[in-house]
Amino acid sequence: MRIGICCFPSFGGSGVVASELALALAEGGDTVHVVSSTRPPRLLQAPGVHHHAVDGAGILEYGLFDHPPYTLALANALAQVVRDAGLDVLHVHYAAPHAVAALLARQMLADDPAGSPACPIVTTVHGTDVTLVGADPNYRDIVAWAVRGSDLVTAPSHALGREVAERFSLEDPVEVIPNFLPPAASETSHPAPAGGLQIVHVSNFRPVKRVADVVGAFARVRRLLPARLCLVGDGPDRPAVELQCRDLGIEEHVAFLGNQARVEPILEQSDLFLSASESESFGLAALEALALGVPVVATRTGGVPEVVCDDRNGLLCAVGDTEALAAGCVALLGDPSRRLAFAAHGRQWARSSRFDRGRVVARYREAYRATLTLGGAAAARADRALGGLPDDPLQGKVEA
Repeated sequence: MRIGICCFPSFGGSGVVASELALALAEGGDTVHVVSSTRPPRLLQAPGVHHHAVDGAGILEYGLFDHPPYTLALANALAQVVRDAGLDVLHVHYAAPHAVAALLARQMLADDPAGSPACPIVTTVHGTDVTLVGADPNYRDIVAWAVRGSDLVTAPSHALGREVAERFSLEDPVEVIPNFLPPAASETSHPAPAGGLQIVHVSNFRPVKRVADVVGAFARVRRLLPARLCLVGDGPDRPAVELQCRDLGIEEHVAFLGNQARVEPILEQSDLFLSASESESFGLAALEALALGVPVVATRTGGVPEVVCDDRNGLLCAVGDTEALAAGCVALLGDPSRRLAFAAHGRQWARSSRFDRGRVVARYREAYRATLTLGGAAAARADRALGGLPDDPLQGKVEA
């Protein structure tokens, strides 16, 4: 198949998932065209994988816009790639702006006098495009239009699948396809930590990740154990978190490592993975940690309980309860035998068929083939929604 993939070029879960999926599909013989503003960090050069960069910033010189109209440039680029590469299916990661741009591109091609075969659109929602953007009154209706107009909607967890189906009253079911374990996390060895007790946190430092709670919990841990904290990633909350570390007097025990294309070497040298997210659609970083024998202490939110088995390979706490997060860290760091048992279970669980790369990629291929028979059937629903005609507000279903 000739498959288009559109994603953010991020270090976050959606960018990693989209990049790893593109590489896996190409390994299986498909031709993949990835469209994004810049090349995603995890999208390696590989046979069968083509990257198309989208800029659109050049128009700023005319003084018409305060910011580049990226969605318009993206829609134009997607239409060009669909037409020129003869794509069979377009898989967009994130409803806004990618599904919106994909629907615009499809309408452009449908109105093209030269004609172009209908290209089905598969939209994978990743969390904040539904829970934050899709809940904002300024964007809710267009996100709903984009999701309903897609030929197939997928989600990485049942929790997110239920939420998107209920929020947008989807007519068709959401297909739940979990994220898979990237090859690097599967193939890396498991050396012992370099010495001492090390806690690691990986995120994009956005408010939803509640990194301040991670630091607050770590400060409590430091009162009882001589641990250190490695913070991997970058984002808008980083300056405030750095100030928080100084105010708590723990700055010498906290390392800010910034964005890392490969987190496996850091995870391998750690004893515990700590997450305090307010919302998490899946928890790919936690899965990578478990695969490398690193137990997880995290908040019980979204899809996290589908990745972390409470009291078997990790401990789950309520969102915002830094005292419970700290207690969970102390309980595992202070009990090596329990931590080793959690590590063994985590490796086995993360490498099970549920998160197997080949199995998950095969499910995406099946989904693509299913949409080929639709011939872009969702386009009619999208046109009705765009024209102001009501769709049938049926309760959405989630694949069991």
